[in-house]
Amino acid sequence: MNIIAALRNIAVNLFRMEQRKLEKFRKSSPRRKWLTYSNFILPIVFFYYEVVFRLSTTGGLFRWSLILTLLFSVCWGMLGWFLTTLTKTPKYNRWIKLGIMILVAIPFLVEYFVFRKFKTLYDLNTVRGGAGDVAGGFMGDAAKMIFSPSGLLRILLFFLPAILYGVFGGHFDPARGANARRRIKTAVMLLLTFWLTLILCFIPPTYRSSYSRQYNFENAVHNFGFMTGMRLEIRRSIFGTRSSFESEGGESASAAAGSADTPVANIIAAIPDPDAAAARETAPEPSPVEYGLSVMDIDFDSLPDDGSVYAEINDYVKRQTPSHKNEYTGLFQGKNLIFLSAEAFSAEAIDPERTPTLYRLATKGINFTDYYQPEIAGTTGGEYYNIFGMVPSNGGTSMEDVVENYNPFIMSEQLNNLGYYGKAFHNNDYTYYSRDYTHNRLGFSDGYMGYGNGMEEFITPAWPESDLEMLEGTVPMYIDKQPFNIYYMTVSGHSDYWRGENWQAEKNWETVADLDYSDPVKGYLAANVELEKAMAFLVSELEKAGIADDTVIVLGADHFPYGLDDDGPLGELPYLSELYGYNVTDYLQRDHNRLIIWSGCLEDMDPIIVDEPSSSIDILPTLLNLFGLEWDSRLLPGRDVLSDAEPLVFESYYDWKTDKGTYIQRTDTFTQTDPNETLPKDYVSRMQTIVRNKLNYCDSVLDYDYFGYLFGNQD
Repeated sequence: MNIIAALRNIAVNLFRMEQRKLEKFRKSSPRRKWLTYSNFILPIVFFYYEVVFRLSTTGGLFRWSLILTLLFSVCWGMLGWFLTTLTKTPKYNRWIKLGIMILVAIPFLVEYFVFRKFKTLYDLNTVRGGAGDVAGGFMGDAAKMIFSPSGLLRILLFFLPAILYGVFGGHFDPARGANARRRIKTAVMLLLTFWLTLILCFIPPTYRSSYSRQYNFENAVHNFGFMTGMRLEIRRSIFGTRSSFESEGGESASAAAGSADTPVANIIAAIPDPDAAAARETAPEPSPVEYGLSVMDIDFDSLPDDGSVYAEINDYVKRQTPSHKNEYTGLFQGKNLIFLSAEAFSAEAIDPERTPTLYRLATKGINFTDYYQPEIAGTTGGEYYNIFGMVPSNGGTSMEDVVENYNPFIMSEQLNNLGYYGKAFHNNDYTYYSRDYTHNRLGFSDGYMGYGNGMEEFITPAWPESDLEMLEGTVPMYIDKQPFNIYYMTVSGHSDYWRGENWQAEKNWETVADLDYSDPVKGYLAANVELEKAMAFLVSELEKAGIADDTVIVLGADHFPYGLDDDGPLGELPYLSELYGYNVTDYLQRDHNRLIIWSGCLEDMDPIIVDEPSSSIDILPTLLNLFGLEWDSRLLPGRDVLSDAEPLVFESYYDWKTDKGTYIQRTDTFTQTDPNETLPKDYVSRMQTIVRNKLNYCDSVLDYDYFGYLFGNQD
């Protein structure tokens, strides 16, 4: 009782002390009040930055996240206050405070211009990996954004607090140094505010998962503010991205079909009919073809279970259900391969009259009707998806990191081992995104050529360069070197799409002039007519050489056409929405696309239609199966789309789609494909776990060179 009474007395005395301070403050002069208010300058400025940034990028100001952003801004402001009280000289402290305002404003501005250009926020690795290339190759575009009315306005808004403080700070900010007692008190307040904010973060399930196990930089910025998103990103960069794999157990969809909700008619239909059984005995059905599993002879049980990261990955992989080979296994065995990552390509670029060759390849090859190209790290991220069949978990540096690893499953390595002639081409600067380093390490026997180490012989130096000219110059280099494996990274579809700024849009304008679209959309479609001309030339040359049936063409995008709109978050992309024909409000809508897998031999077959959800992460496993190559379906996060594997499209934002429905992380909503279908109660949570594990697996393969460990090829 004495302890309780003592604590009560302490609380009463503290309350009375604060009351006396408040009364003294009320009676103080206006100048004295301003001196006290000045302690809140940095929290106010930081929150101001966050509000301006959100209104300029991701939108959604009036949400629960605004409260979290405010509280985190207070924490950052109190931390900044410490730095402004390090000296006893007010002049120096004011300079420190002014410097903090300027230094903090710069990352906001950089990320704003990144968002304006790419319509997504870039993590540190992506900004770091692409900064030099953008400054060199696209300095004109950057300057145009910076000196545009919108760019100048943002610069003014972000530097306005520093300007005002620089002019008036000396009149109202005493900027005195703080004693130890005041610093301790502020530190306690900072910790209490921080822990309160964390508690509030973990109340809504969506925010809790976004902060921890389903972290993504853009979602973190949207939910907690840019400064906290950067803190989480720096922590991720220092301590890594890998987390523990989770159990994926749960009731399967097929098991749910036998639940108590099964219609009575289905139960009656399942009762054996003696007459029907007798008829089946007189007319036996042909035995089904038994296809083996797409697995390699790997004895995971013999690998050491030593608690290491590799042991944990091994345990995850061996628990995966492998897919089966199928009637299409080996269909392309021994054929040539030409793979194109098409700049900013979209399904809407295909038209039976305007682009008849692209239409032919898309509809007379393997017909993908529900395909997606996830956007992460721009072009280099799209190439990573297409080539490696993995999520580029290190952002813009993923390609540079992965080529240091052992990559046994990529097509260039597989076909090179079979004696294929191989070469990669690009019709822009050959050093851009360090392709002179990365693409020479992909396993192509004859390396890589871009503008600057040979391609300039064929290409007119105008922006964007011509895909047709690239193919006209390079097809003769390999068409007589069968079997061959060729890779192209195109550029004709690159933004901007105004006629006066885009050579391809200007050159092909007559093909789109009468279309009922705005000029930017027309410019985009006209630029892609150059890709159509390139594909028409390629197919014609293959047919002239008599090898169209022996050649496979694969064409996939690197990302959606983000260059159509100058600004705008999801829901505010007018030109992209005009192109698509609907308002783009989530990432999956934004990233829908079309994949082409064609060979002349397919045109004489019944159509192969893939109408289940698929994405660029599925390209590699599908090609490995079609070419009859050795691979293990447990070791790749995508699936052979022609197999019995469960369809799944997933984004690094933790949005996903299956044949059963679509889940959007930001709104925490799941929409069933068939509202009348009965799904297991744990279906959404099970799929969320699977997505987390797959993203974790992609991190692990990249960061720990898992394939090098597994196959004994680590340096």
